[in-house]
Amino acid sequence: MRAPSAFVSHGAPTLALDQRAGADFAAWARSFAAPRALLVISAHWERTPVRVGTAAGGPLIHDYSGFPPELRRLEYPAPGAPELAERLAQQLGAQRAPDRRWDHGVWVPLLHMYPAADVPLVQISLPSQLPGAEILALGRALAPLREDGVMILGSGGMVHNLGALDWSGGARPPAWALEFEAWARAVLVAGDFDQLADFQNAAPALDLAHPTLEHFLPLLVAAGAALPDETVKFPIAGFEYGSLSRLAAHFG
Repeated sequence: MRAPSAFVSHGAPTLALDQRAGADFAAWARSFAAPRALLVISAHWERTPVRVGTAAGGPLIHDYSGFPPELRRLEYPAPGAPELAERLAQQLGAQRAPDRRWDHGVWVPLLHMYPAADVPLVQISLPSQLPGAEILALGRALAPLREDGVMILGSGGMVHNLGALDWSGGARPPAWALEFEAWARAVLVAGDFDQLADFQNAAPALDLAHPTLEHFLPLLVAAGAALPDETVKFPIAGFEYGSLSRLAAHFG
């Protein structure tokens, strides 16, 4: 069974508590067969070169502040996938990170997608210091895992500028956020992944859409893992807090 490759905009940590917004993630996950295992690349673990997390379960990482205390009581006790972790470490020539727990880019979307926490999970770091073409190539190297039922999941944000958010919830998306998201959609639909990898030259309003790049780069891994016969779907869309994109991309 070929598992999909996908990118999710994981939003604010409070998504974990929001059943209404989380329903989009749950409905999407129900639309395809559950994978045998998950390989997640999150904006919130940047290490170059790639490292492979081998921890499972245990305390979650709460790498944020100023949010409701209920978040710290949440758990996501999914099993690890030690054989997959070992395969990745050997394939990528990567160091193992046995003490690395799961950050909110991992557990926030998965709480809604697989609330039973019954899909084995491995996280690898985002090699954010590499050029875009090499991050795309990482996705291509991971693509064969999909034929073994491993879902490749990049977790970030299609438009992510915390300084521009309207926490009142009443603002409309600004023109620059719409322009950047429209560019990303068009590039993905066209399958022009060379332009995607050259986003620093090709993308409009990049400095506003991504003052830092870590929330965009997981998309390159997910796109790199797409196969030539696949088209992209956007199962989750819209904006929240004005300019924060909720767009998800699904290949497969």
